[in-house]
Amino acid sequence: MDDGRLHDRRRDDRGRSGGRSRVAVAGASGLVGGALTRSLTADGHEVVRLVRHAPRGADEVRWDPENGRVDAAGLAGCEAVVNLAGAGVGDHRWTDAYKTRIRSSRVHGTTALAEAVAAMDPAPRVFVNGSAMGFYGETGDRAVDESAPAGEGFLPALCVEWEAAAAPAREAGVRTVFPRTGLVVARQGGAWGRLFPLFRAGLGGRLGDGSQYWSFIALHDEVAAIRHLLDRDDLSGPFNLTAPQPVTNRAVTVAMGRVLHRPTPFPVPAPVLRAVLGEMAGDVLGSAWVLPGRLLESGFRFAFPEIDGAIRAAL
Repeated sequence: MDDGRLHDRRRDDRGRSGGRSRVAVAGASGLVGGALTRSLTADGHEVVRLVRHAPRGADEVRWDPENGRVDAAGLAGCEAVVNLAGAGVGDHRWTDAYKTRIRSSRVHGTTALAEAVAAMDPAPRVFVNGSAMGFYGETGDRAVDESAPAGEGFLPALCVEWEAAAAPAREAGVRTVFPRTGLVVARQGGAWGRLFPLFRAGLGGRLGDGSQYWSFIALHDEVAAIRHLLDRDDLSGPFNLTAPQPVTNRAVTVAMGRVLHRPTPFPVPAPVLRAVLGEMAGDVLGSAWVLPGRLLESGFRFAFPEIDGAIRAAL
């Protein structure tokens, strides 16, 4: 399996040696950012975390994403900048105020980081700016890859604006990558972090009629894919970070019951989801059949391409 490590070069004109790099990560306290930070640190890379509080050590740099401020001096020497920050899409009901927070945390933060990256001298090798498979919106029973246009609705519009905010880095000649992440299978957080306790308690069930496609990715593969994108100097633009075998919500329900050895008798009707979740229910009930075309073409190999394996890897 491709472990996605940063280049193992002996030395170059920036004085790197032994393949160890300095990497800045925004969103390091989140599910994916935390796992990425642990992976990089375990391999001996120096990780600088962007934080909102006063820095508590040399490995922290102050930033204020909503107000577009970054302590750019703290990024000096970073060969890669990774932005995975943003208010959780599924953490709250989508009121107008919370949608504004979702947008500002991503768009304003990305603009600030991209401008800081563009001004760095020397410039980093790569700017990885998080995005989401929500870019494609409702796909129904139609499979899409990176060649598909943006869909309609709040999340597609958000993703378009989010990716566009990285323009200063791209225009400055910094290789810019957009990982459009699917549903991350993990116990610790995200949508699946809420599913595991329900299914363990025997309270799990399909959502709506269960026919909607869920494009998932194991947390292990998510981190490995980001590291693959960091490492490969020939890769830029959007990459779908989704397993190559998306499944329906009904199949997810069956797999969760099978792996956890629990019954799954409690389907949640669509009207109940709409009453509880409001506008966000449309994305829970919607179908996202998203394929990792460019990632596979680049030679990346998934450790957990099937849903059962991804669930077991999270246990």
